Amino acid sequence: MTTAFALATSLLWGLADFGGGLLTRRLHALTVVVVSQTLAAVALGAVVLATGGWREAGPQLWFAVAAGVVGPAAMLCFYRALALGPMGVVSPLGSLGTVLVPLGVGFVAGERPGLLQAVGMVVAVIGVLLAGGPRFGGASVESRTIVLTIVSALGFGAVMALIAAASTTVTGLFLALFVQRVCNVAVGGAALYATVRRGTPALPEGGMPVLRAALPALAFVGIADVAANGTYSVAAHNGPVTLAAVLASLYPVVTTLAALGVLKERMRAVQTAGACCALLGSVLLAAHG
Repeated sequence: MTTAFALATSLLWGLADFGGGLLTRRLHALTVVVVSQTLAAVALGAVVLATGGWREAGPQLWFAVAAGVVGPAAMLCFYRALALGPMGVVSPLGSLGTVLVPLGVGFVAGERPGLLQAVGMVVAVIGVLLAGGPRFGGASVESRTIVLTIVSALGFGAVMALIAAASTTVTGLFLALFVQRVCNVAVGGAALYATVRRGTPALPEGGMPVLRAALPALAFVGIADVAANGTYSVAAHNGPVTLAAVLASLYPVVTTLAALGVLKERMRAVQTAGACCALLGSVLLAAHG
């Protein structure tokens, strides 16, 4: 069961990343964040009502609020990076934060990295350096794309740590995720309003008809992300957390394969090596214990 649900997590997260990046090439990144998270919040609200998750409300939900503030910034940076650079490079680099930040939290708490984690750190750093495509010839990935990806990775890692602190049960997790999504919508909506005030249109060229046509894809992105959190929770509660973390951390492979298959992306050899190193580093970091 753990293997099946953890692999489902990778599939859902990978497809959500691909869909979000693809939508950002046609829609404003903040519009993608706000609309997809609004639809996810509606779905989560129904789950919370159905499971009675509201009964687990308490002071720990402030962690979910914090996650809701950090999350939109991380998603905005990530979707912009996916829109600007090769998904096969951006997605593996973005996955680093989901293990680096929890590792850092553990280090502050007194935990020390084992051999696999130490090797993973080295491999991950090499991946970050190579994924930018050093100028051995040809074009490299823009430094702005790499910076956006690293910022989003750290933000995603922080969100995972905060959500973990906000819940101890499955129903509590649903409530925490709902609170996080509501805050995502509030913060992202405020940022979208500010950009519109500065003259940037919230709607794409073609107006509401284009946005309405994109609603199914936006709903999929938001709900797939929520479903991935749920499948990961089930995987972690029904087997070794290490196994669940390792298999769930493979989601960039799905994004990369989708980009290669659908978008026909081509990466230079050095960028492919960097993306593979970043993915391998994530697996090694997650496989401690």
